[in-house]
Amino acid sequence: MRKKYKVFFVIPSLKPGGAERVMSYVAQNLNKDLFETTLVVINSKNEHSYLVEGIEIVFLNKGRALHSFLPIFSLLRKYRPDVVVSAIGHVNALMAMQSLFFRNIIFIGREVNVISVLAQIQPSKSWYSSFNFTKYSYKLLDIILCQSIDMARDMKENFDVPSSKIRIINNPVSSAFTPKSKNPGNSIPKFITVGSLVKRKGHKRILNALSKYKGAFEYTLLGDGNLAKEILDFAKEIGIEDNVKHISFTKNVSDYLKSADIYLQGSFVEGFPNALLESCATGTPAIVFKAMGGIDEIIENGINGYIVEDESEFLEKLNLLVNQRLNPNNVSASVIKKFNSRKILKEYEELLLDVLKNKS
Repeated sequence: MRKKYKVFFVIPSLKPGGAERVMSYVAQNLNKDLFETTLVVINSKNEHSYLVEGIEIVFLNKGRALHSFLPIFSLLRKYRPDVVVSAIGHVNALMAMQSLFFRNIIFIGREVNVISVLAQIQPSKSWYSSFNFTKYSYKLLDIILCQSIDMARDMKENFDVPSSKIRIINNPVSSAFTPKSKNPGNSIPKFITVGSLVKRKGHKRILNALSKYKGAFEYTLLGDGNLAKEILDFAKEIGIEDNVKHISFTKNVSDYLKSADIYLQGSFVEGFPNALLESCATGTPAIVFKAMGGIDEIIENGINGYIVEDESEFLEKLNLLVNQRLNPNNVSASVIKKFNSRKILKEYEELLLDVLKNKS
């Protein structure tokens, strides 16, 4: 009987977040004939927002990643997994430190941002966020897994990660996001943005552009964050508060995306935007401000939306798309063919088998 490889996936929590969702999805859906997966969650079981089934889950019940070092060390020493896959900068840094003690385990760090750009837009004072520390810790990892070409280039050019250590695997489209059968037929255009209400997501520039839109509209902001009040106050300040609806959390993201006419993204930087990908998968096209982070890998101008340079072009394409009514099946097909879950899961399996073969 063929040996099953033990793979640990280490994530901060099961709270809403693209990295957590993708990692837990991959962990649940890898080929069970080849891999025995365990999901290690640093935070508490009581703080989860979605269900994970069919795999073992270990909750460490720690409020901070640093406090989980010894519990993770004990887990690795006891179970000796073949591969550990982590995600998000501070967890990757933590696992890089662990790698010093476990030379026979392969450590893969999955990056989630174009860090050099993010540091300019939304600086962090966290212990792991300095460029030098990132450079040092990432040198200890066996593979740096990037979600986009932009991210891989950033790792190579700004963090001295050699090309031999870099792999690119895009995020998968979950089967929960299926194309709507037809455009929703709303009496007034409905726009939507899904994501954390934080500076890097650029909500204010979307709102500012919408304040100049000539016509009625409804705009749904789906998500929460430390700038929620400031963003909603800004909508009031520029006179469009009655057009804006805020929903802090829902488990029915797909339904909201399907009922919208156009998805709007104002981000100054992304990793590989899940919500944009999922909107297109449901058949809802997008207007997206140009930024680093895989956007040009998802959006095909005139097929599933438009990438714009500034507010003027944003309004031009918004008016065009309101009247253009792109076919939902074509919008969906444009991303499903490139990012369907079967294709992406196969790429993860091939990566794991490749690094295991090279290690032996």
